[in-house]
Amino acid sequence: MSTTTASISPNMSHIHSQDTSIELLLRRALWEKGYRYRKNYKMLPGSPDIVLTKYKIAIFCDSEFFHGKDWEILKLRLKKGNNPDFWIKKIERNQARDWENDKKLLFLGYTVFHFWGQDIKTHMTECLKAIEESIWEDKISNTELPELTEGDVF
Repeated sequence: MSTTTASISPNMSHIHSQDTSIELLLRRALWEKGYRYRKNYKMLPGSPDIVLTKYKIAIFCDSEFFHGKDWEILKLRLKKGNNPDFWIKKIERNQARDWENDKKLLFLGYTVFHFWGQDIKTHMTECLKAIEESIWEDKISNTELPELTEGDVF
C-alpha cells in the first residue's frame, strides 16, 4: 500500500506537542503522589512538559520517533522510506535542540529528565522513582547540618 501526502497529512495534523497521552499519564501519577507542577513552562528553555519548580526539576516526555530513540537504527529505516532527507534533518534538529535546551537548564541549576513514551507507559514506577530520588538528593544536599562542638559525642 502506497502512502501519499494526501493520506499522511491528516494523520500528522492529529499529532500534538502538548497534552500528549504520555504527558497526561506522568502528570496524573505525579499529582496522585502529591507533587505539584507547571506544564509546558515557557519561562524555561525548551518549555519542559512538566516542571517541578520547588525542586528545580524539568521533565520532557519524548516520543520515540520525533526525538530519535535508537537513532542509528531509525535513521537506516528512514533512508528507505518516503522523504528521508526531510525526516532525518527534522529529527537531528530536534535532537540538537534538546541538547542545547538541556545545557541551558543545567546551567540554571535544573535537573533534567527525558523519558521515552514507552518507558512512561510500561515503566511508570521507575520514572517516578528517578524523579523522587532526585527530590530526595536535593532535600539532603540543602539540609544544613548542626555545628559540632568539642563536647559532642557520636
